[in-house]
Amino acid sequence: MAQFPTTRLRRMRQHDWSRRMMRENNLTPDDLVWTLVVTDKAHSEPVASMPGVTRLTIADAAKAAVEARALGIPAIAIFPHVDPSLKNAHGSQADNPDGLVAQAIKAMKDAAPEVGIICDVALDPFTDHGHDGLIENGVILNDATVERLCSQALTQARAGCDVIAPSDMMDGRVGAIRAALDAEGFQHVMILSYAAKYASAFYGPYRDAIGSAAALQGDKKTYQMDPANTDEALREVELDIAEGADMVMVKPGLPYLDIVARVKTAFALPTFVFQVSGEYAMIEAAAANGWIDGERAMLESLLAFKRAGADGVLTYFAPKAAKILNG
Repeated sequence: MAQFPTTRLRRMRQHDWSRRMMRENNLTPDDLVWTLVVTDKAHSEPVASMPGVTRLTIADAAKAAVEARALGIPAIAIFPHVDPSLKNAHGSQADNPDGLVAQAIKAMKDAAPEVGIICDVALDPFTDHGHDGLIENGVILNDATVERLCSQALTQARAGCDVIAPSDMMDGRVGAIRAALDAEGFQHVMILSYAAKYASAFYGPYRDAIGSAAALQGDKKTYQMDPANTDEALREVELDIAEGADMVMVKPGLPYLDIVARVKTAFALPTFVFQVSGEYAMIEAAAANGWIDGERAMLESLLAFKRAGADGVLTYFAPKAAKILNG
C-alpha cells in the first residue's frame, strides 16, 4: 500500500455520498426484531426502569404487530408479565393453552399474519422463585425442566408461534424441543436458541418488566454462562446446532461483541444478538440527562452488532430505530 502523502484515507470521507458508497455495513428495519412485553392486566402500563417501554395488553400487542408490519420490522419477540397470583414453583401458566402468551400470539397473528412471532421458552416469568427451571433442595433440575419446556413450546406452536426461542440454558433442551415439535407435526416451526446466554448484570430492567425481580431467589450462575468465558460459548453453540437449532443467539449484546464475531465466524449459521434491557436503559438514561445524543448512540450500537457479524438484533429500540431508518 502506498504511504502518505500519496495515500490519504480522508479523501473518501469528505462527502456524504462517498462515505455511503464505501460503507461496509448497513442497518435496515429488516435487521430488527421488536422485543415486546405483554401483560394480563386491563390496561397497558409503562416500565419504570425502561423509559419508552410499555407492558402492552393483548389488544395493544395486536396493534403493535400492525405497526411492525407498517415499519417493515419482520418479527416480534414477546415476553409475558403475568399476575403474581398465577405464579407457582412449577410455572403452571407456562403451558396454559388459554394463558397470556397463547392469547397474545393468536391476537397478533390475526392482526398481522405477515409478522413473525418469536416466543421465549423459559419458566422464570411464571415461577414464584424467579428461576428458569424447576427447583429441588435449592438445585435447578435440568431434565425435569426440559420436560416442562417441551410442553411450553408445544403450547406456543399450537397457538401459532413461528419461532420457538429457548432462553433457559438447560442442557439438551434444543434437541428435546425439536423432537417434541416434529412429533406433533410442527416441522415448520423454527428454533432460535439462546445458545450463549451469560449470567449478566444487564438483565435487571427486564426482570422488573416481567415482574420476576422481586421473586428471584439467589442467582442464575449454575445455568447461565460465566462472563469470563469465550471458548465455552462455542461449545454451547455447537451442541445446539447439532440438536437442531435453526438460528443461534448471543445475549447480552454490546459487552459480548467478541462472542458474536467468534460464533458467526466459526459456524456461519444465522446469528442473532439481544440488546438487553440494561443496555437499552443506559442509553435512554444518559440521553435523558443530556450526556449523549440518544438517537445517534442507539443507531451506532445497532450498527455495531451488524459489524460484529450479527444477522439480526432483538431490541426494545426496534420501532424507534425503524422509523428513523425509514426516513
